[in-house]
Amino acid sequence: MGFWIFVLISELLCPGIMIFFGKKFMKKAPKHINNAFGYRTKRSMQNKDTWAFAHSYFGKIWYICGLALLPITIIPMFFMLGKDYDQIGNFCTSIIFVQMILLIGAIAPTEYALSKRFSKRG
Repeated sequence: MGFWIFVLISELLCPGIMIFFGKKFMKKAPKHINNAFGYRTKRSMQNKDTWAFAHSYFGKIWYICGLALLPITIIPMFFMLGKDYDQIGNFCTSIIFVQMILLIGAIAPTEYALSKRFSKRG
């Protein structure tokens, strides 16, 4: 049971981070365009307008995906109660893979929205 709880908490990190930072980015982008924190792509870092738009758009996607991942993460884990370590580990690896696809997959629609809204120079 202890391993199951540990894995569940570990799996909830990704949706939790997406919800937390999604909400934060929707409300306000980091003050300064920087290479250390935030949604950092060549297009988003062109100027303050692209920076703010990218964070708002990306934040909405992350927030929605994070909320959608909660039941996708929690409900299937109850079917793993009482299973051995290998079964839990293999199952949870697949859930984390889905989480990573959504985590990274938010980049494509954000870049597309940036290209539609702004010129190549911002």
